[in-house]
Amino acid sequence: MLRGLLASALMVAAALSLGTTSPHRRILRLPAGVVHLDAAWPVGDGVELRGSPNGTVLRMEPGFDGPGALIVGNDVYLHDFTIDGNRHALEERTGLPSYDVPFARFTHGNGVYAERVSGLRIDNVRFHDMAGFAVLASRAHDVSLYRVTVSDSGSRNAAGRNNATGGILLEEGSTDFRVNQCELKRIRGNGVWTHSLYTSARNARGVISRNRFEEIGRDAIQVGHATDVRVEENTGARIGFPVEMVDMENRAIPVGVDTAGNVERTSYAQNRFEEINGKCFDLDGFHDGEIRANECVNRGAPEEYPFGNYGMVMNNSNPDMRTRNIRVVENLIEGPLFGGIFVIGTGNLIARNRLLNLNRAHCNEEAARFGCYYAAGEPDMLRSGIYLGKGAERPAPARGNVIEGNEITGFKMSSRCVERAPGILVGWNTVRGNDCRDK
Repeated sequence: MLRGLLASALMVAAALSLGTTSPHRRILRLPAGVVHLDAAWPVGDGVELRGSPNGTVLRMEPGFDGPGALIVGNDVYLHDFTIDGNRHALEERTGLPSYDVPFARFTHGNGVYAERVSGLRIDNVRFHDMAGFAVLASRAHDVSLYRVTVSDSGSRNAAGRNNATGGILLEEGSTDFRVNQCELKRIRGNGVWTHSLYTSARNARGVISRNRFEEIGRDAIQVGHATDVRVEENTGARIGFPVEMVDMENRAIPVGVDTAGNVERTSYAQNRFEEINGKCFDLDGFHDGEIRANECVNRGAPEEYPFGNYGMVMNNSNPDMRTRNIRVVENLIEGPLFGGIFVIGTGNLIARNRLLNLNRAHCNEEAARFGCYYAAGEPDMLRSGIYLGKGAERPAPARGNVIEGNEITGFKMSSRCVERAPGILVGWNTVRGNDCRDK
């Protein structure tokens, strides 16, 4: 076990082990065993940091000071080693930063910290027990994460709930990113997350694909304030567990694939989730995009999902967007606590979806048991298969939408299949060819 390698032996190893994989990239071969980090180690431009064939662990020591174990420059390639975040010693009980502070200026104890860099590759790096994020990329360009493993990570707030940390964060207008074939398990906060302040540039041109999520306390994936993002072929189980990690005080209902800010020209396709203690999809800020051929299935008793909710919900918190032109086609949602799809806005297509075993809470007949708290004067809100609403954060009456060819089953769905909020007139939307049955 070696100590102090940050300033001495690591530098010696670098000097002895430099090679090149291209005219512009140097190779640094890390030593085998455990390297104890008392402070952040900067990895300069054009470096390939390579773990030992016999295994290398970079361990963040108690008292570690710095935004991340590794602070990387441009054109950096990291592969084949482990970062031990020593969460037990480094966890800070904090909430979220204020609305005008990015996580790069707030969260410490991260694994890889990349700010304003271009060209970052991370391949086969394992992160565990991170107090902050495994990877925090802020205002970064051309970021690729492949076969990254993150486990047992994330901190808590003062109430003992998750504070959104633990996973992979791309923030503040990061562009041209890929997160592919990674595994995240037992993460207290979000799994993979894009985020930007309202005043910052949106994240853009990203792909989040073929990742696996297990036991995530907040959202498996959240696309926040972004454009041109594809979320495809991800799988997950036990989203919103363990229950005691859910940030109930701040109403951070867990979601399989969540949305925030202003999100357009984005698709969520062929993702598969099961056992979701929350929502399957939250489309808050989503517009001019597609939700296609996804599956969300809950098989347990309804009591097992204390934060269970709708299958899919549209919302419009961001003032710069309008809920419009969303294609929701060929999805399977089975066993949500409340209804299937909550629809607002205009120009949306809800077609050929299978919405099965809906309203397992038996709202509103068992409201006292499961908390069927609907908006004043809208008793059909939670008990409908598809609900045509009059708005969410802002008014956005469901008008000019097409609801067709959906299979809808569940508690009293033969009579509560497609319902309208007060003020939404019959002729405003096209509703046809839906197969509605009681279960």
